[in-house]
Amino acid sequence: MVRKKKKCPVYHFRDLSFELDIYRLDWFSDFFVVVKQRDSSLSSSSRLSPQEERPEESQGKALTLKLFQSSPTLSKFQSAHFSKLSAVNVFLIQSRTNLLKMAQLLSSPCPSVISLSSSSKNSVKPFGLNQTFFNRPQVLSTSSLKGILFQEKKPTRGRRSCVFRAAISQQSPYSETSTNDSSSSKPKRVMVIGGDGYCGWATALHLSKKNYEVAIVDNLVRRLFDHQLGLESLTPIASIHDRISRWKALTGKTIELYVGDICDFEFLAESFKSFQPDSVVHFGEQRSAPYSMIDRSRAVFTQHNNVIGTLNVLFAIKEFGEECHLVKLGTMGEYGTPNIDIEEGYITITHNGRTDTLPYPKQASSFYHLSKVHDSHNIAFTCKAWGIRATDLNQGVVYGVKTDETEMHEELRNRLDYDAVFGTALNRFCVQAAVGHPLTVYGKGGQTRGYLDIRDTVQCVELAIANPAKAGEFRVFNQFTEQFSVNELASLVTKAGLKLGLDVTKMTVPNPRVEAEEHYYNAKHTKLMELGLEPHYLSESLLDSLLNFAVQFKDRVDTKQIMPSVSWKKIGVKTKSMGA
Repeated sequence: MVRKKKKCPVYHFRDLSFELDIYRLDWFSDFFVVVKQRDSSLSSSSRLSPQEERPEESQGKALTLKLFQSSPTLSKFQSAHFSKLSAVNVFLIQSRTNLLKMAQLLSSPCPSVISLSSSSKNSVKPFGLNQTFFNRPQVLSTSSLKGILFQEKKPTRGRRSCVFRAAISQQSPYSETSTNDSSSSKPKRVMVIGGDGYCGWATALHLSKKNYEVAIVDNLVRRLFDHQLGLESLTPIASIHDRISRWKALTGKTIELYVGDICDFEFLAESFKSFQPDSVVHFGEQRSAPYSMIDRSRAVFTQHNNVIGTLNVLFAIKEFGEECHLVKLGTMGEYGTPNIDIEEGYITITHNGRTDTLPYPKQASSFYHLSKVHDSHNIAFTCKAWGIRATDLNQGVVYGVKTDETEMHEELRNRLDYDAVFGTALNRFCVQAAVGHPLTVYGKGGQTRGYLDIRDTVQCVELAIANPAKAGEFRVFNQFTEQFSVNELASLVTKAGLKLGLDVTKMTVPNPRVEAEEHYYNAKHTKLMELGLEPHYLSESLLDSLLNFAVQFKDRVDTKQIMPSVSWKKIGVKTKSMGA
């Protein structure tokens, strides 16, 4: 039974637009959250007339909101303490731990909504920038609060959890009127898993600009890797929240954000049910071969993160989005370097007089590449068994850092890795040339791979989304535009550097990898061209741009991170320290 006691909030937050109090009736009771709006920017139809204002409301111009979900306990609490106010929002929170989580959420600049539960894992719900509140008064001044929703989940194995979610509708002065608003041409909803990463961030912005409704799902672990290994992007990169905020300010377009781990199926399921994507672009994997070869623990992490995460995505599509199209980022490294032409996913062979079309043989060369092979097999199986539609983009080595969207503001700038763990060949060579370090050619330098500009990465993803696979179809596209050997790249960078007055040399480094250093390589890549890919080939002007970009930020280069320190043959059980 609720006892009437003097209202004494145990937590209070107040800004120009909102007042929030968290109450507790006694030491043993649940916590209650009370939210009142103080913003005067509501539409006239939503405001109370002067005659309707009560003393508590007129003081501070507090306008209380409709209670969307009620219960006897909440009603008693409201009656006991807010009988003079109309429609106060009261929310029940279980346990002091969850109260602290709420307080942490509200005091954080992160525009996310957190799941409150007794478990140690937090499930984060989407919270686009047009939903930001409590910490951004300048946004609130042009917003009106449309609803606050409280959801209590069913107990699972004795656990109780709840989600506190707010939604604010905001009309941006930069928003565009689109014909896609009609129900017949509703914009496609695309979930970009791994949208805070190198390829994912550029892709999320590109799709948003193309009027797709975009949500980013990311656990932000890539940033953690930098801290763990003592690494840093050549370019200073803003937080994901500042990135999305800047995009909203510049374009009026909202990118929703779900912060969490796709290996946690409960989180992923809630994200799917909330956003309801038409397509999922899956970048959300540990992407570095050297990282997967540092030690046993990182090899295990890579395979668990990549394989289990992709399995969860497949199950989420099956359960919550049967028509959803999966666009999965694979790698050309799945094929290895066979002494025959590499086809796009499938090969037709004749054996003992019989002919069949089979998946192209895989020859992975690291625990990372093996995880991608496992992904491909799992996706192919679920397409056949469940009718999932999927496109596997076997991507080559990506270079560059600029896209039209990332160049709009410095807070939209993409990361560029130059270290020996996450850096890719051409990007690394350009940074090495900029700081006067000899270009590090592994072994004989004949290793040949497919390469593409990051601007083509975002193009390819968009083409795959716009031309989805059929139900039950597992398509494979080889995603690259040109082939180069390591020696050819070194020669191109040397030539371009000399034109800029850079003293560029190269050095032979004992190859830390187990791979063929001279080999045949001819991979087919026609399917994306047939869909309309307009490639950006590696030109002198592009190399000049990339070199000048590296020179601009050369003071941020830590030369101790340039030489390789991970050996394929020396990987061991003991966790290896990689600090500077």
